[in-house]
Amino acid sequence: MLTLLNLLSAVTLLIWGTHIVRTGILRVYGSNLRHVISQNMARRPLAFVAGILVTAMVQSSNATAMLVTSFVGQGLMALTPALATMLGADVGTALMARVLTFDLSWLSPLLIFLGVIFFLSRKQTRAGQLGRVGIGLGLIVLALQLIVEAAAPITQAQGVKVIFASLTGDILLDALIGALFAMISYSSLAAVLLTATLAGAGVISLPVAIGLVIGANIGSGVLAFLGTSMQNAAGRQVALGSLLYKLIGLLLVIPVLDPLVHWMDSLDFSPQEMVIGFHLLYNTGRCLLLLPTVGAMARLCAWLLPERPDANGLARPRHLDPAALATPSLALANAVRETLRMGDLIDSQLGAMLDVLRGKQNAVSQTVRQLADDVEALCSAIKLYLAQMPREDLSEQDSRRWAEIIELAVNLKLASDLIERMLRKVQQQKTAQRRSFSEVGLEELAGLHSQLIDNLRLGLSVFLSADPQSARQLLREKRRFRAQERRLAHAHVSRLQRKVVQSLETSSLHLELIADMKRLNSLFCSSAYVVLESAETGALAFEDIADTNHSP
Repeated sequence: MLTLLNLLSAVTLLIWGTHIVRTGILRVYGSNLRHVISQNMARRPLAFVAGILVTAMVQSSNATAMLVTSFVGQGLMALTPALATMLGADVGTALMARVLTFDLSWLSPLLIFLGVIFFLSRKQTRAGQLGRVGIGLGLIVLALQLIVEAAAPITQAQGVKVIFASLTGDILLDALIGALFAMISYSSLAAVLLTATLAGAGVISLPVAIGLVIGANIGSGVLAFLGTSMQNAAGRQVALGSLLYKLIGLLLVIPVLDPLVHWMDSLDFSPQEMVIGFHLLYNTGRCLLLLPTVGAMARLCAWLLPERPDANGLARPRHLDPAALATPSLALANAVRETLRMGDLIDSQLGAMLDVLRGKQNAVSQTVRQLADDVEALCSAIKLYLAQMPREDLSEQDSRRWAEIIELAVNLKLASDLIERMLRKVQQQKTAQRRSFSEVGLEELAGLHSQLIDNLRLGLSVFLSADPQSARQLLREKRRFRAQERRLAHAHVSRLQRKVVQSLETSSLHLELIADMKRLNSLFCSSAYVVLESAETGALAFEDIADTNHSP
């Protein structure tokens, strides 16, 4: 029992080491890796090579699958190059299995020792995250040694020999068992390495080992497909295509299995080396053979898993990729893009407001209500997404950006609610009381409305670029808006003194709308203060201090 526990703990340590390496690499080079993968490469060989390189770095084809499926699900990558990337990921996994079987026993203590020193002393820096990668690599090498040592006594047990003796080389049965083991261990790498160890100890024959290796590949495909259950159809199509390619590989190898085994038996290599070598040659040959078919596979997957319309009609977040949460810089970038999308919806709401003011639209339409609901849905999604981030791992700069995104998302949500209330006020005035603005008053509101849209767009630009000059320009526009708002209020009072009938009838609404636009403008300009008060750009200039006291 203790021996079995040792083996299971060694396999678990291997999985944990792989997870640590993947997390560290993504945090240090995540932006670069995503840039490499997310390019919509017209050349399939480039996508194929990108899959190999990224998988070799993150030590896991499942991690590459998560990245690729999220990109396709967000519409950042086409399905055809995504499938080519997944074929490259299979080759990358086989290459790493071969590398990790070399005698690296001397490397494990060195990597763990140096990794711990760098990680504990410089946790929030790039060197600290590279130390995390070193720890993970050291644990992987150590786990492989422990697997070999723990499997040795198990292979001598009579019960184990009886169990494996029941595997007579039936490729379908062996593949099923290999797939189950890969799914239980959550790693095709662990399944392949353990199979090689069992073959080296003589517990299983070479045909059985080959079946287990092929099954381990299929198991990783099943894991990737199950992992996309919460994604849209586009993301699931990638995982489905990868799984189908692995099943096709099984069908292709069945007719040549017997001659292949006889040929491998004639080679002067140990059983362990032949299993690892077969894994590498099988994945490489299968993927190169199937690479020209990615276009046809993409069409098949799109037919099997078609896109379905959203049932509840609310906007779904496009950029909030759960796979990026382990990489703070990437997760924050995703949240920024979704927040800018909220800004686009607010822009559309403001356009509808002008139509209502000018009488082109007599009531608050269903479209306007839908825009408000979409803004609320995206705001909630952004807050929940950022709440899942590990705040303790954020640097000071990332922590500040985290707060900026939350603040702007909330401000945009408040602006959306305020716009909807303004539209309802206008609707009530025009429909229930049958009153309309004077021609001059309407033009004044339209001019203020135009300034409001410009300040919204400038505020979103400042939020994205964090440019101090643009932030100061935004504050100047805010002061200009405030001066214009006071001038228009005085002009309206002058019309009241002249007893202009339409101005008298709509006076209350006119002044309320001006005040509401002032509040909207303050919400849109709030991003300027964050930029000018940041540690990098220094304190606010003296001319901006007065605005700070009146900021929302």
